[in-house]
Amino acid sequence: MDVEAASSSSSSNDHEVVPATDWVTPSSFKVYKRRWFLLAVLCLLNCSNAMLWLTFAPVADITAKQFHTSMDMVNWLTIVYLVISIPVGFLGIWILDTVGLKCAVILCAWLNMMGSVIRLFSVIDIFSLGSLNVVYLLVGQCLCAAAQPLIFFAPTKLAALWFPDHQRATANMIGSMSNPLGLLVANLLSPALVQDGKDIPLMLGVYSGPAIFAFVLAVIGVRHKVPPTPPSASATHSDSLSFYGGLKMLMRNKAYILLAFCFGGGIAAFTCFSALLEQILCVNGYSNFFAGVCGALFIVFGLIGAFFLGLYVDRTKKFTEATKICICLAALASIAFAVISQFRNQTYALAAISSLFGFFGFASYPIAMELAVECSYPVGEGTTSGLIFVISQILGVLLMVLLQSLAVEKKNAPFSTCTAAQGGALDWSTPALVLAGICSMVACLYVVAFHTNYKRICVETSHGCSVNKTEDDEAAKAQG
Repeated sequence: MDVEAASSSSSSNDHEVVPATDWVTPSSFKVYKRRWFLLAVLCLLNCSNAMLWLTFAPVADITAKQFHTSMDMVNWLTIVYLVISIPVGFLGIWILDTVGLKCAVILCAWLNMMGSVIRLFSVIDIFSLGSLNVVYLLVGQCLCAAAQPLIFFAPTKLAALWFPDHQRATANMIGSMSNPLGLLVANLLSPALVQDGKDIPLMLGVYSGPAIFAFVLAVIGVRHKVPPTPPSASATHSDSLSFYGGLKMLMRNKAYILLAFCFGGGIAAFTCFSALLEQILCVNGYSNFFAGVCGALFIVFGLIGAFFLGLYVDRTKKFTEATKICICLAALASIAFAVISQFRNQTYALAAISSLFGFFGFASYPIAMELAVECSYPVGEGTTSGLIFVISQILGVLLMVLLQSLAVEKKNAPFSTCTAAQGGALDWSTPALVLAGICSMVACLYVVAFHTNYKRICVETSHGCSVNKTEDDEAAKAQG
């Protein structure tokens, strides 16, 4: 039951958690209604950042024509997110686990808002640079890209600090899935707003609205980095390890390393699937509209799957079982897509497969983030989720390069709907099968090799519980 704190301590700007050496009793745990407001701000920032990321991808040809630049330059407006998030990711991890959630959210809000406003300079005459107006777009995208790690890692931190144990997976699911929701909105909104180059100023203005609104909410409403009273026993130890001590402990945690590479590879595979879906389908006669529908179904059913699985895991705490089942079913869906996509007139089958791929694949993501915290506790939540994100970005770049190198020209493609901008008719059958093979290999490795204890739950249920003596000693050394 929610309890709104009425103590005088809530009037201070920042509240420190209970020291790691002093265990608090369950009767002193409280939750605060403001946690839902904080979650709403985080979701709006995450959704807005994702929308800014994919602003130009659905209307790349019109953008290139309007700003008198090449398609490669327009593609860099999207790719820059991937490039910048790798080095900035480590800074984001440090800010979340060392400075605190409040700083991360407000800094993200500033960068996100400034990036969206600077993009507007490209269509304002007084700031015009002529043919170099695209520079404003690139600078704005770089600022938004720097904001991404700060908010992408935040759901696990917010869930751990502000939510009780029976709501953490749900809160993490809501915060995490706001990012793909933003991608869905961008894919649908950009083509709807832009029919010609003269519509681009309207699109940039519409996309800046949520970023500015989220900035105002964050600056006014996010006042504390932690609640006055922790919601659970584990929350009292959220910052018990130093940043470098946490990294050192993670590098020795075999279960976490396996989880990070398996789900980092899974996220990379999903990124490639989303980016290459249209090109894989067009060579066999499927329209761009149908590819867009499959992409939308992929995300929508992923959100549905994540919602229900989050509720289930919050009640049962079956993190490992849920993720293993979902990753296996997602791998089977990837195999089905690789095979069926090579045949014509299979619209219903491909739509169903894309829905299932998203349903099981996306559903496992927020649960995997919670599982990463469970198997690596007491390492900070920002560190555990942040490293998985950075690994996924690196693997995503490598996998994208591999798949593109495997695509070859298809000379006999009479039904192709591919345009010249898409590289004409390319045979994507081998890349699709390789992608399915990687998904299957990751699923098999994870199912067979991953085993862990739920250390955070163990701490909350029994303060004297020692899950692993060796790792406990390492944690003590890292803390010292």
